[in-house]
Amino acid sequence: MFRTLLGLALALLLVPSAWAQSSYRIQPGDSLQMEVLEDPSLNRSLLVLPDGSVSLPLVGSIKASGKSLNALRSAITSALASNFASPPTVYLSVGQLNAITSAVNNAAAQAAAARYSGSMSVFALGEVNNQGKIAVEPGVTLLQFLAESGGLTKFAATKRILLRRHDHKTGKEIVYKYNYKAVQSGADAPMIVLQDGDVIVVPERKLFE
Repeated sequence: MFRTLLGLALALLLVPSAWAQSSYRIQPGDSLQMEVLEDPSLNRSLLVLPDGSVSLPLVGSIKASGKSLNALRSAITSALASNFASPPTVYLSVGQLNAITSAVNNAAAQAAAARYSGSMSVFALGEVNNQGKIAVEPGVTLLQFLAESGGLTKFAATKRILLRRHDHKTGKEIVYKYNYKAVQSGADAPMIVLQDGDVIVVPERKLFE
C-alpha cells in the first residue's frame, strides 16, 4: 500500500515537467538526450544544428526543428528500425534549451525584482559588448539602449537585430525585427519602448553580409 501511494505521489510531481516537455517545440541550439534501450552504444546528446537537424549514428541527419519530442522520437524510431529485428525503444528528452529560449522563459521572473525599484531589467545576447542582464530606466527605446549599452561587436548583423518579448496576457512570445544599419544610414527609427524582461538578440553577421 505504501509503495502504491509513493508511486502516485512521484507521478503527480512529474506531471508538470512531463507536460512541458511534451508541448515544447524543438529549436536550433537545443541539446537533446537520446537513449536506445536495445543498444546503449547509441545513447548520446544530440545538438540541434542551425539548419534544424540532428545527426544520428547509422541513419544520418533528421529534421528536428519545430517538432515535439514525441514526433521526433517517432521519427528516430522509424529511422533506426531497419537496424533492429523489431522497432527499438527510444527515449528522448530535452537536455538543455538554447540560450535564447532560456533567457526568454526566465526573463519575466528575473525582471520582477526590479519592477518596483525604479528601473527595469532587459537582457542582451549575441554580438554585443555587454551581454547579460542590464538595468535601464523606464521609457528607454531600443535605439537608445543600443547607443548606451556598450555597443555592438564588429561581427554584429546590424540588419537583423531581434527584440523578443513575453506577452503576459497571451503567454506567447512576440518578436520584433530591427534594422539598426538602416537607422544608422538615416532611415526613420521605429519607436520601440523597452519593457521589463525584454531580450535583445544580435546575431552574428554572415559572410558577405
